[in-house]
Amino acid sequence: MDNVLSFSRGNVPLLISMPHPGTLLTPAVEAGMVEAGWDLTDTDWHIPRLYDFAGELGASTLAAQYSRYVIDLNRPADDKPLYATATTGLYPSTLFDGDPLYHEGEEPSAAERARYLADIWTPYHQTISDELARMKDEFGYAMLFDAHSIRSFVPRLFDGRLPDFNLGTNAGASCDSGLADALVAVCADAQDYSHVLNGRFKGGHITRHYGQPDQHIHAVQLELAQCTYMDEQVPFDYREDLAVPTQAVLEKLLQAMLAWGQQRYGR
Repeated sequence: MDNVLSFSRGNVPLLISMPHPGTLLTPAVEAGMVEAGWDLTDTDWHIPRLYDFAGELGASTLAAQYSRYVIDLNRPADDKPLYATATTGLYPSTLFDGDPLYHEGEEPSAAERARYLADIWTPYHQTISDELARMKDEFGYAMLFDAHSIRSFVPRLFDGRLPDFNLGTNAGASCDSGLADALVAVCADAQDYSHVLNGRFKGGHITRHYGQPDQHIHAVQLELAQCTYMDEQVPFDYREDLAVPTQAVLEKLLQAMLAWGQQRYGR
């Protein structure tokens, strides 16, 4: 399968992972989807564009090209549930609102899905693993920032309006507490935005699996409310007037990560 991911290597110990901005579909997924799925509503829209400044900071970036409707890169390969509340799995069968994603009996076959695991999920995770290992070998530590976004209102997944910045550290298990404190401080200073640490979104498989602070690998997830940078209705337009101030906060978050790493490890 071509165009599985887009990767750019940087020169600092920070990797920005973007597992859900992809919009490519396989023929089997596209053929079986209901009309409500055609808009790809549950995409993390425009995330590579929103983080297009990351390269200037020296960060490595990794973005998926295939839609999460094909396979969800932020779920474990064994598809064990990550949340006790409503969620979607490795091979989503419902939209975020709970409606079916496929016409009855028209989901991709087991063989098709095994191919997605081998040809889409595995290369993405191998790239994360390899890049974190390279960073740790070069710098003595590595940091992973898993970048997500979601509509600010999804009643099936959470009550009310989602805070603007939702930081997740797997309840403190995926990164040093000092790093989490530094990121929370940045959000607290952004007075035009709301934030929470380890609220509804504590971090998915990527954060939980790769975050090993005892091994000097620190992982943080950010679930960003999409109303902070785009229109949340079709055609999901990017809004420069909203995105520019939001990018300023994102840049401060990444700068805070780099500064914390330099202070903690001396490089």
